[in-house]
Amino acid sequence: MKNLDTDFDVFIVGGGINGAGIARDCVGRGFKTALVEAKDFGCATSSASSKLIHGGLRYLEHYEFGLVRKALKERLRLIKIAPHIMWPLDFVLPHEKHLRPSWLIRLGLFLYDHLAPFSIVKRSKSISFKGNSLFKDHIKKGFRYTDGWVEDSRLVLLNIKDAHDRGAYISRDEKVLSIDFDIETKKYTIKTNQNTYTSKVVVNAAGPWADQFWDKGKHLRLVKGSHIVVPRLYDGDHAHILQNDDGRIVFVIPYEEKYSLIGTTDKEFKGDPYRVSIETDEVDYLIDVHNKYFKKQLSADEIIWTYSGVRPLLEDGSDNASKVTRDYRFSFIDGRLDIFGGKLTTYRILAQEAVDKITDYLGRDPILTSGWTKDYNLPGGNFTDFEEFKNIKAKDYSFLEKHTFTRLIKNYGSDIDEILSETPTFIVPNVLEEELIFCIEKEWVRSADDFLWRRTKLGLHLTKQEQEKIAHFIESYLENKKAA
Repeated sequence: MKNLDTDFDVFIVGGGINGAGIARDCVGRGFKTALVEAKDFGCATSSASSKLIHGGLRYLEHYEFGLVRKALKERLRLIKIAPHIMWPLDFVLPHEKHLRPSWLIRLGLFLYDHLAPFSIVKRSKSISFKGNSLFKDHIKKGFRYTDGWVEDSRLVLLNIKDAHDRGAYISRDEKVLSIDFDIETKKYTIKTNQNTYTSKVVVNAAGPWADQFWDKGKHLRLVKGSHIVVPRLYDGDHAHILQNDDGRIVFVIPYEEKYSLIGTTDKEFKGDPYRVSIETDEVDYLIDVHNKYFKKQLSADEIIWTYSGVRPLLEDGSDNASKVTRDYRFSFIDGRLDIFGGKLTTYRILAQEAVDKITDYLGRDPILTSGWTKDYNLPGGNFTDFEEFKNIKAKDYSFLEKHTFTRLIKNYGSDIDEILSETPTFIVPNVLEEELIFCIEKEWVRSADDFLWRRTKLGLHLTKQEQEKIAHFIESYLENKKAA
């Protein structure tokens, strides 16, 4: 910190997906960029999503055609720039005619297909359920369409890594205490619990905390979304999208090989977003929706894990939390850029539009032009066809068990070469010492939670004793590094 140059062109508050995307775009265009995060990158809303890259089929009912088209175009772009952590995912929508008529769903899917020109995913189609259907006997038909899956916390991390590798100053566990504007110098002074900085532009990408930095104007509506994870409910790699009587939908998604992920809820939230957790009525809601459709009934005692996040949605006056727009809005005054709303799928285009505004304000010709982020792959994504790349690397690392290799290649992509050697050392089954060191040195891991729940999802698979060994290794490594 003593040798740190603390004067920047752009200073970003918040290490969620929006802040990470803006940092990457800013530094790529040649701006001296800093990003600070109060805790771990993507530790709040950005790692508590339904893990989907999608246009939002149900947003068509609210006439948000522009948002859906924007999101569908981004779906294609994102899958191309990070093919190891994103891939197409088929969805089956069982039809309940008393909720929405067939013609309305067909129309919605037709629009969904054609709002995404040149898509790499399959077109939607009608299907019938015969014989040994998973669904209750009265459900005879449905629809099938394709969206995308993403490892959300890794998407945040890869944007952070790319920003850092391009020259951005990145800091975690650093909380912003105050931000003041000097009218004469037209610069901001930012004080944190570690240092004092100056910057020509400040970006407020604090997510659920975005309203807390300035007293004027409350623009956010905080909505809680909760998910449950249960043992795998059915065979196959497809997901289900279930309509409910309240007009909402619930996803049932294959998760981490052995599990199914069910979510999400929409509930108004008041309180500290760091302390958000699922409530009994949310558990009941998700289970009830599942049980209305499937023959195999689910109970609360089968739940393996739950997680909740607070969505910082743009306040639009809607009387129903599920109808609040998922679109975003900027406020840009005197070099202060506030971001309100948004969704995971549109983070890249949000960042591009934000940095366009910053570029105009700073009045400087950028190194890379607007839109460059859609053409440059994220770290670990340096290949075109994932299956082809996986097969090549499987030969290089044939000494690994298939399960371990598959987990590593999906998590790190082409960065697997930085982790693996011919004689890997296992701390516990399926977890390498080299992997942990890589995550500490290159991915800012500072605790077992960082590694077990955000850099990976190994917290679902390892025993308590194995997790304690992971924690001990991380603590010891960091202590030895500090002592050295």
